[in-house]
Amino acid sequence: MSVRPIYLDCQATTPMDKRVLDAMLPYFTEHFGNPASITHVYGWEAEAAVKRSREILAAAINCAPEEIIFTSGATEANNLAIKGVAEAYFSKGQHIITLQTEHNAVLDPCHYLENLGFEVTFLPVREDGLIDLEALEKAIRPDTILVSIMAANNEIGVLQPLAKIGEICRQHEILFHSDAAQAIGKIPLDVQQTNIDLMSLTAHKIYGPKGIGALYVRRRNPRVKIAAQIHGGGHERGMRSGTLYTPQIVGFAKAVELGLAELASESQRLQQLREQLWQQLSQVEGIHLNGHPTQRLPGNLNISVEGVDGSALLIALQPVVALSSGSACSSTSTAPSHVLTALGRSESLAYASLRFGIGRFTTTQEIDIVAQHAIATIQSLRKATARV
Repeated sequence: MSVRPIYLDCQATTPMDKRVLDAMLPYFTEHFGNPASITHVYGWEAEAAVKRSREILAAAINCAPEEIIFTSGATEANNLAIKGVAEAYFSKGQHIITLQTEHNAVLDPCHYLENLGFEVTFLPVREDGLIDLEALEKAIRPDTILVSIMAANNEIGVLQPLAKIGEICRQHEILFHSDAAQAIGKIPLDVQQTNIDLMSLTAHKIYGPKGIGALYVRRRNPRVKIAAQIHGGGHERGMRSGTLYTPQIVGFAKAVELGLAELASESQRLQQLREQLWQQLSQVEGIHLNGHPTQRLPGNLNISVEGVDGSALLIALQPVVALSSGSACSSTSTAPSHVLTALGRSESLAYASLRFGIGRFTTTQEIDIVAQHAIATIQSLRKATARV
């Protein structure tokens, strides 16, 4: 029987926590009703489960339950937020601001809107991946309707200063959207303190099921309007039609509930594992840390390695450790990471990057094994290159 590699790709996805699965199972077989069926007990059971789940998610980000709109994931939530605001506020302005380092689920809808006549400012970031707040201020125009900046970067784990961004947006009466797919359940989130008007969430980054996400849409101060992108039965306050997937919704809420309950202790543990890995890797010459050293997700470590071929490095590491060089959502692309090139990394360093995603089930022993294997592999590849 072959031994499976150590999994360190938790920014791509996470294994489902058994406690999440246990919460979901009854809603596949026993409580299988449609939550929109309000004339019998099967629908009532499903409706009650969805309501409880909505309340859990709302409490997690400090909003009202009615402000949570369920989607198929963060990609749909991002599209609904960006395209929905663009359509709803078209008469007010056609200018949007975002970052060059955003996920493609934000960048691509913005490019789509450009084809429709909107103007989008793609702000550069500092060398550590953080936004330049002065540049944001200068980019704002009278026709700016939306700023979209992610909470935590999916590649380098950098945490953007949401409260400061939100303050700027509120002062200029501009809507603020944040893709928090990588952040929910991992860091504290509060849409009131940060003046966030729309927030995209997903379950599968926090040990929940794939195929379920949510969009927070502010109802007051200000009341945010969005145009629906999926039409049908008028579900989710008319913003997102489609029968609600009760088991997935229950699993999403359970994953968030567990993440928040264990947030403090787990954050500390993940940060210790990250530092343990970095301390060993940083002893090797020519290894560069990508992103801010401390203002990042506790379980994220992204490095670039001099003197090796990126593809060869990943292939050589595969038997021992499963990880990626960047976003799994754009893994078919042959171009270097747009996030790393935005940080100023050369093309060769952007190609030769590794993203270590440390998670709930990662052990100290596994970190040592991965570090030793990575160091030996890098040194071996460099020797082979030198001989050529």
